[in-house]
Amino acid sequence: MSDSRIPGFYKLELPARQAELKARFGLTDTDLAILADGASLDLARADKMVENCVGVFGLPIGLGLNFTVNGRDYVVPMVVEEPSIIAAVSNMARLVRPYGGFTAEADPSVMIAQVQIVGAPDPAAATLALLGAKARLLARANAEHPRMAARGAGAHDLEVRRFADPFPMLVLHLFVDCQDAMGANAVNAMAEGVGPLVEELTGGRVYLRILSNLADRRCARAACRVPIEALAANGFDGAEVAEGVVQAYRFAAVDPYRAATHNKGIMNGIDAVAIATGNDWRGLEAGAHAYAARDGRYGSLTEWWLADEHLHGRIELPMAVATVGGSTRVHPTLGVLRKLLGVTDARELGMVMAAVGLAQNMGALRALATEGIQRGHMSLHARQLALAAGAEGDMVDAVAERLVSDGEIKEAAARRVLAELSRP
Repeated sequence: MSDSRIPGFYKLELPARQAELKARFGLTDTDLAILADGASLDLARADKMVENCVGVFGLPIGLGLNFTVNGRDYVVPMVVEEPSIIAAVSNMARLVRPYGGFTAEADPSVMIAQVQIVGAPDPAAATLALLGAKARLLARANAEHPRMAARGAGAHDLEVRRFADPFPMLVLHLFVDCQDAMGANAVNAMAEGVGPLVEELTGGRVYLRILSNLADRRCARAACRVPIEALAANGFDGAEVAEGVVQAYRFAAVDPYRAATHNKGIMNGIDAVAIATGNDWRGLEAGAHAYAARDGRYGSLTEWWLADEHLHGRIELPMAVATVGGSTRVHPTLGVLRKLLGVTDARELGMVMAAVGLAQNMGALRALATEGIQRGHMSLHARQLALAAGAEGDMVDAVAERLVSDGEIKEAAARRVLAELSRP
């Protein structure tokens, strides 16, 4: 297990960073070459992954550092194009680290298969018939994936949901333990497999048979606590920062307009890890936002409160992630990034990702409570403007520094500054 604390890592030149990874994580020269090559996914392989393929697309890979989760250190690979995200999670992980880091837990990897039933002549009797045939339905579902059932996974329970006007229907839920897979293909096959038996039992017609991305039986949770005095920053004392974080959370808790942006920030971090580990970030987004509205009103995925002279934070959300299957065995870069992360199963990955989401939220709320979100974000955005203006090498940082000092973070200013600095 490698220490996730790598002081000054962001100050190193790229070759030095790669040398550090090679020394700490035992990466090979081939591994490093894959990381360095944005097109390590060759076009022939990409053509077999998606339809109408015309090329491959590269994104930056960064590392979220300083993470301790349940007493274990993690270096977290993140694939994202937006500046400030990786810096924010790394800074918050470093802030939390001396006080126990993050604690986390995750539910078993249970996904929900939905079977829609329309036109049952007696919905009450149909419901009883489905519940009474539980053993038959589960056996039929598991027949679709007998090896999964042999491993102690597979379909293990069910429920029936009844809807009245304006669209009366029954919906059968199969609860399927997918272990370390995301499980979409298996869950869909099971839903389709039980269709004929469901029609026989209910007298209705089966329409949709598909998984739900609201994986509320597969949630992950993370928590942290930091002494109030440790939060002092940017001329604000710890009490002011702590109160600002709590008030920012309360805003998101009561106002869906604020909650949408609040939760988007959380998913900035979670999605970046999902992409770096070959997981379905779109499914995670759908599940997270649906879960945020589970009580009938869209709200915050996190909670922040003050107690015992500490700021406490907590997050809970569906976390349908995998360490096997899908693109995890196809894209060469994913194998290298998993070496860096070092998780052993899907539940562990979900716990780390929940901690990243909580750290991301903490960083955003702390910035909002002090200097505002723009100052730190714009200093990083200045580098992108410098690149867009044509700066290369050391000139990128030189242009960015001038933009920040001049307080003019605009592309036209970047072009002007680059021209000035490039003069003999």
